[in-house]
Amino acid sequence: MFSLTLSPEQMEIRRTVRQFAEKEIKPIALACDREEDFDKRFPWQALAKAEALGLRTLALSESNGGAGADALTDCIVAEELAVADVGVAATLNHTSDLARIFFDHYMNDEQRNRFLPAFLGDERYHLAIAGHEPDTDLGWAYHRPNIDGTGYRTTAVRVGDHWVINGTKNFITNAPIAKLILVQVQTGPKRGGMSGVSMIFVERNTPGLTVHEHDKVGRRLGSNGEIAFENCRVPAANLVSSGKGPLTQRMTQGRASPRFQALNLGIGRAAYEAALEYARMRIQGGRSIIEHQIVGMRLADMAIALEQARSLIWQAAWAADHVDAYQDGSLPDLPLQTIAKVTTSEAVFRVATDAAQIFGGMGVMRELPMQKYVRDALIFLHSEHANDVARLKIAEHLAGWQRLGSDRQGE
Repeated sequence: MFSLTLSPEQMEIRRTVRQFAEKEIKPIALACDREEDFDKRFPWQALAKAEALGLRTLALSESNGGAGADALTDCIVAEELAVADVGVAATLNHTSDLARIFFDHYMNDEQRNRFLPAFLGDERYHLAIAGHEPDTDLGWAYHRPNIDGTGYRTTAVRVGDHWVINGTKNFITNAPIAKLILVQVQTGPKRGGMSGVSMIFVERNTPGLTVHEHDKVGRRLGSNGEIAFENCRVPAANLVSSGKGPLTQRMTQGRASPRFQALNLGIGRAAYEAALEYARMRIQGGRSIIEHQIVGMRLADMAIALEQARSLIWQAAWAADHVDAYQDGSLPDLPLQTIAKVTTSEAVFRVATDAAQIFGGMGVMRELPMQKYVRDALIFLHSEHANDVARLKIAEHLAGWQRLGSDRQGE
């Protein structure tokens, strides 16, 4: 059953990653965050050093050249990296997790033989999955069937031995740096939800594909952008022939790895640790402000919120690797990842803003990272899907409503 006791290997990995993040990422994070030019801002040098630790391939199976880390280890690493900078952490974590999904689950042998050697041999080979589209919600409505005609607008039409793709995807993590993108396209009738949707691997240098970076207020050391397809011809062999198995079901049922939530938790921890250090150092009224009741209580609430979030994340991570525990009653019959998403994103944003309050006027100064933590935390209130939608998804589960072909995956 789920245990909070980490293995010696997990403890060593956490220690190593924490030291790496403190030494190689944290010192550059604030200066890079201020850069307006993406090419100057993006931390390729830090990512290269992370590659040497195996962090880009952490979740990929050992048989395919990775470390084969389980979901809990993946979340521990994500949190430690995000304490230093969530953008760097998101880049590494997203590619690592997608490597597991792509090469271990979705690809057939022929696709794996074509793409895996290049991925393993190139430290700048990152991955993306493109589902989200502008002005398209796939007809999601609470406790109602998906609405006909609201499928993806990005289409793929078979022409000979190619698929021709047209359309636009936005808010795609890693899009501007990805060399391989799994694109969700409409190949069948638009009956709402994921009906008629297929998945196709598209290489970055394919003619007809263009990408540009989104200019966001937070997570600026990461990469997120818009992808446009204009008569983009992709070999028919790039079509994913499977992918509707147990992994995909967990992703659509709110029972996948809570890796986004672990990234978010790292932001909250960074803000809390900075506020705690400042409260011990800042003297007001002849004593450090941590001795003032209001400050002490605020810090206590922050510590409580973060520990509650971490417990949920670790439980959801363990559950992602032990799905049988849902069936035998060891785990509650709930979408634990979705619950962790709501809890963590709201708790971390509150922790970040409370931490800024402890800094007083210094909390909004650009030379200190506190304002960065608030901006970074804001992003996660809107990642995956809005929290109100997440709550409605949980409510559907409680009501026993079965949504067929639901939800976009892993953006």
